[in-house]
Amino acid sequence: MNYFRSGEGLALAAAVLFALLVLVYPLSLLARVGITQDGMLSLAPLLEALGSRSVLRAFFHSLESAFLSSILSLIAGTGIALVMGLTDIRWKGVFTFLLLIPMMVPPHVTAIAWIQAMGPSSPILRSLGMAPELGATHPLYSKGGLVFLLGVQHTPLVFLVVLAALRSLPREMSDAARIAGARSMGLLRRIILPLLAPTLIAAYALAFVSALGNFGIQALLGIPARYITLPVLIWQRLASFGPSVLTDVAVIASLLAVLAVTVILVQTLLLRRTRNTLIGPPQPPLQIRLRRLRIWTEGALAGLVFATLVLPVSALLATALVRTYGLPLNAETITLDNFTEVLFRQAVTARAFLNSSLSAGVAAVVISVGCIFVARFMASRRGATRRTGMGIATLAEMTYAIPGLVISIAFILAFLKPLPVLNIALYNTLGIIFLAYLCAFFSVGLKPVSAAFVQLDPALEEAARIAGGGYMFRMRRIFVPLIAPAAASGAILVFLTAYNEVTVSALLWSSGNETIGTAIYNYEDGGYTTLAAAMASVTIVATVALMVALDRLGKNAPRGVVPWRI
Repeated sequence: MNYFRSGEGLALAAAVLFALLVLVYPLSLLARVGITQDGMLSLAPLLEALGSRSVLRAFFHSLESAFLSSILSLIAGTGIALVMGLTDIRWKGVFTFLLLIPMMVPPHVTAIAWIQAMGPSSPILRSLGMAPELGATHPLYSKGGLVFLLGVQHTPLVFLVVLAALRSLPREMSDAARIAGARSMGLLRRIILPLLAPTLIAAYALAFVSALGNFGIQALLGIPARYITLPVLIWQRLASFGPSVLTDVAVIASLLAVLAVTVILVQTLLLRRTRNTLIGPPQPPLQIRLRRLRIWTEGALAGLVFATLVLPVSALLATALVRTYGLPLNAETITLDNFTEVLFRQAVTARAFLNSSLSAGVAAVVISVGCIFVARFMASRRGATRRTGMGIATLAEMTYAIPGLVISIAFILAFLKPLPVLNIALYNTLGIIFLAYLCAFFSVGLKPVSAAFVQLDPALEEAARIAGGGYMFRMRRIFVPLIAPAAASGAILVFLTAYNEVTVSALLWSSGNETIGTAIYNYEDGGYTTLAAAMASVTIVATVALMVALDRLGKNAPRGVVPWRI
């Protein structure tokens, strides 16, 4: 009884209720449609769906594109991480920040930027006289182009995961090998890469799942190339026929969810078999001296930043500054009309900015507050409380791994009808997008907060408990002030992720409830390329500004709270 009177029991009950309503209930309805028959667990609905040629072809395309692009991401991301983590190159912080910007830019904006950078109508290439002939097939409108861009989009994810692992490895084995005369390549092949095997498996699985559910790139490149994947097929069917085909679409979404969860389970099994037991605390990473190669390595990294960030963003901005798509950028064609149109004249874009800011902002605040309590439960000395907190964290991880379109289908199933008793309809409102954001991005906010909680000294709570401080007093006067920087960082990460997304809201938006992602996609899909470029450019500027704010905040936050400050 004292447990509930103190407030901890009530907070735990509220967290469990939240997890059941937001993380479990919608996805359980999807599972009931997709993997049950006559109330029993069955694969019959999935097998029946795979009997359709279009579904089978989309399933194969999803597997193929995710498999190939993840290999590209793994090779590129691991190579960059090894250079950044093990060598003596300069400006590591600047390079890391710039290399991670593409990860924060929404995939459909990335696709639009690359389309405009490489195509026959590219303002930059036309200004330089290097554009392909008008009417020529765009080089990215192909399976190879789609795989390449998915690989580029998810390389920063792999880079981030591998770099964190490199900086947490004890150096004893590496130092012993170097004392024994091992060269750099031998050290890499015989010591570092075997120790990194579990991390590489996890990084590949993360890139695979991310590529599997990536809607923006697959839609903007795959549809013109007639290379349809499962997320695009789901969007096409529901957009063409509406909620009347919801059951069939739910089965396809379940197929995508089963595929994603299977990848996570295989990853878990492989991690258990490849786990390496290390002794010794993390130490400063190696500093392999590149000598004459250092300037060439730094030049290669600068070239990579130029190719993956500067070039596509410059092409996007150039497209936004010309009067009509396809014109070269010069003194006669430059104009600010597209920005004026997007920011001040188009009601739909102003509404989209407001809707995204409101839904992403409120979701970020709610998630950051909830994460403080869940992370506290994860660190509790009470076994039942700790297990409950870990269970909620595991559910959040699973929902984050499930593609956004699958989550949107689950929330349509859950809230298509008005809520019982309250008789409130959430479907076709901003509320359903907000709830889907809570489900999809709770794990994003939880990671930095849980990392900060681990570093707190338990003696602080013990002292307050001995002095008679209750649970809410300890939370308010001790934990919240100490965790506030991490919670704020998590809130900014959630806001960044939700503000620009299109995968979750692609099926949930309606007239009057557009988000930035859906507005940009609809402009590009409708042929208003210059307006899409202008709105995307504004979005990138806002994203970079928020990343800079997060970077500044990270100076006062514990290590590991801000991704690029690890």
